[in-house]
Amino acid sequence: MRYYSHLQSARQIIEGYNGKEPFHRYIRTFFAQHKKFGSRDRKQISGLCYAYWRLGGSLNTLSIDDRILAGHFLCVNPSSENASDPVLEQLKPEWNTALHLSIAEKFTSITGDTDAWDKAGTAIFPWLDQLSEPIDPKQFTASFFIQPDLFLRARPGKEKQVADKLTKAAISFQHIPPTAFAMPNSSKIDEVIKLNTEAVVQDLSSQQVQELIQLVPSTPAGIRLWDCCAGSGGKTILAFDTFKKLTITVSDKREPILVNLAKRFNEAGIGQYQSLLADMAIGSGRNPSKYNYDLIIADVPCSGSGTWGRTPEWLHFFDPAAIDTYSALQKKIVINAAPHVADNGYFLYITCSVFRKENEEVVEHIQANTGLELVKMEVLKGYHRKADTMFAALFKRP
Repeated sequence: MRYYSHLQSARQIIEGYNGKEPFHRYIRTFFAQHKKFGSRDRKQISGLCYAYWRLGGSLNTLSIDDRILAGHFLCVNPSSENASDPVLEQLKPEWNTALHLSIAEKFTSITGDTDAWDKAGTAIFPWLDQLSEPIDPKQFTASFFIQPDLFLRARPGKEKQVADKLTKAAISFQHIPPTAFAMPNSSKIDEVIKLNTEAVVQDLSSQQVQELIQLVPSTPAGIRLWDCCAGSGGKTILAFDTFKKLTITVSDKREPILVNLAKRFNEAGIGQYQSLLADMAIGSGRNPSKYNYDLIIADVPCSGSGTWGRTPEWLHFFDPAAIDTYSALQKKIVINAAPHVADNGYFLYITCSVFRKENEEVVEHIQANTGLELVKMEVLKGYHRKADTMFAALFKRP
């Protein structure tokens, strides 16, 4: 009876959601208005909702209740063939006995069609034909049924300290040398780790951007850095931890973001930097001959499609027209930022998108219009390691 009540609540939440705000905010408001749910109930109901979103448009001939349970069935990954799930044991016992099957076999169990999984790809993610070239469509689609991990990046010299604290708090983790730590997404770390001081919350693929930053040669005078779409400042902190000497400028068009960034920088030990309120789609308002930089990081606004494993509601509510809108915005930003790259300086373009128009097409635009030369570009594939998928391209001015 309890799990049927959870199913009813999940259906009510799903039917009331219209995609106008992030789902995690919507469901938090729902639970605030319905205080009868305890923490275990909230966790179970939330899990059922997210399992439903992970289906995208697949299995749409089923009732909403059966789709919720089908999503849950596809997401459960038991550690042994004898494992059981209490929700399915009560509500779908025939699926409960099939938990150990592969995702393709599970789709067959649900539909009776041996080719169901092969047909499901474009129903789950309808834009597979627009993916960046190196992305494997099958692996990428399958990743939507796996909850991504939470990742920490230990600050320099803090690796052992972070590991010891996680161990003492009995938080299950995997250390990915040299500085990454992976753990279940639900891990409560705020009271265990001094965030931004001992470690930063940073996806594994985002951490991998450091390999491109390290291609930028340091100089005795230091690196003049401009993070021109700084957001929360994660890439600046990464650069700060990479270079021995750094002169920092950060900008964003959203003043509250820069206020939050200042707090984070204080925790990270970054005391000296210049902050600039600027909409780079319009321009910085600065004279390039006076304000130029050895490294400009442009972690640009994008569709966020490489992170939809964390926000799978976008599989239902994304408007594909936004791909062209973002691509046009990104091209404006890079054209306005590129003149500020000093001679022999570098420009690092980053998205958390899987779409070719936001990635390779913008690289081609940069090459054709800025005088910058491509050093290296890479799709940072996270779908096979419970992480986000990102794109990064490093350029140099000759």
